[in-house]
Amino acid sequence: MLPVRKLLASVVTAACLLALTAAPSVADPLDLTVKPIPLFRDDLTRVELGRLIWRGGLDLTSPDRRFGGLSALAIRPDGKEITAFSDHGFWVVMTPDYREGKLAGIAKAELGVLADERGWPLESSSQRDAESVAVGVDGAMIVAFERNHRLWAYLPGEVLPSVIPPPDEIEGAPSNGGIEALTLLQNGKLFAVTEDFGRGDSVVGWISDRKGWDVVTVRTSGTFKPTGAATLSGGDVLLLERRFGLRGGIGSRIRRLSKDGIRAGAVVDGPEIARLDAGATFDNMEGIGTWVTEDGRQMVYLVSDDNYSALQRTYLMLFELAAD
Repeated sequence: MLPVRKLLASVVTAACLLALTAAPSVADPLDLTVKPIPLFRDDLTRVELGRLIWRGGLDLTSPDRRFGGLSALAIRPDGKEITAFSDHGFWVVMTPDYREGKLAGIAKAELGVLADERGWPLESSSQRDAESVAVGVDGAMIVAFERNHRLWAYLPGEVLPSVIPPPDEIEGAPSNGGIEALTLLQNGKLFAVTEDFGRGDSVVGWISDRKGWDVVTVRTSGTFKPTGAATLSGGDVLLLERRFGLRGGIGSRIRRLSKDGIRAGAVVDGPEIARLDAGATFDNMEGIGTWVTEDGRQMVYLVSDDNYSALQRTYLMLFELAAD
């Protein structure tokens, strides 16, 4: 088990934005079929979604039955590699094909299996439910799991994970309501947000420090619950949230949390900048990742979890965040 101070010395700082991400173990080639999708099927010319600008999307399918359930994203800082984690214990690395600044296809894809501390594949549902990821300064993938709540760090090229001590309070979280959003702040601290652990219109979150974890309260509203988080180049955090239920229907939204408001003991809140609901192309959006183009444009990826259901889709969607 890694002591917290050693962990925090290895996680992302501002300098890590120059580091490359790498998947945690040996992979097999993955046969992917990609189909372009529009943002709005009834208006193919419409490209604006709140503060987001559409830069292409793909419907991903594969004959490999292991593919699916993508719940977390890690994007290489230059946008040239995407690593997605499945809640069934798999990871997928994709090389995106960009044409005229838009996502046009996937040039290459590989699939690997997450292993436990002994090197065995994660097979039971209580062990393999990977829901969020953050990237360390050395390229390590820091993965948060639900059901058996824990944090594991996979170094590049390594099969065996290192155990990261989680917040003590996580033991009280519902089985399927643990850390659903995880990102590295610009100051080098981990920011973790639970999906359904709290009271009223708020959930529990934490910020790491050299001694452990400090509790924060993250505001929610209505039936929206956090599903992912990603840090922008300026330090603010995008929080992806999902709504699913009879009240309000199905949908997703993204809120922008100010970096100055994310601190120990704070009540964290922020405005909605985009919403995916009736009329737009979307599914069960769970993963979010960010990167910056050579000319300084802030890009945002979203991915959906199809729950391995024939009735749902795996969508990979790319947006540009409109300049302030």
